Amino acid sequence: MIFELLSVGLVISACLAIFLDEAVYSVAALAGTFFLTSVLYALSGAVFVAVFQFAVGAGTLAILFLSGEMLSEKPAKVSQKTLLSIVAVGVILSLPAIFLSVPGQKTVFSEVTFGEALWDLRAFDVVLQGFVILTVALGIVIILHERRKGK
Repeated sequence: MIFELLSVGLVISACLAIFLDEAVYSVAALAGTFFLTSVLYALSGAVFVAVFQFAVGAGTLAILFLSGEMLSEKPAKVSQKTLLSIVAVGVILSLPAIFLSVPGQKTVFSEVTFGEALWDLRAFDVVLQGFVILTVALGIVIILHERRKGK
């Protein structure tokens, strides 16, 4: 039951991160997404992956939070109706995770557990995450440099 609740929270926070107009609120929702992903990894027996995901998420959030504060305009406040509709969409999207869950941990190969597979077989994923963070950071530096040069 805990996996289902975490997956509902994960989908809702991801929907909020995508659809909220205020950059700071979107980054806060993304923080929830990274945190819940880390908790799911930890509960699945992949503690090292959970720690790494949390660390990468913290670095990404720092960059996105600073860039969101410095580069975005302040939109109008989010209405309660919009917020509730986003949460409702997240709940609807998470229904398959609740009703179609796969029980128990299985081994991926004959002698490799789920946690070991996540940690040992995700080198390409880790490199791509680092590349995305580096690209975002460089883009923000270029934008801020051009703004300062223009003033």
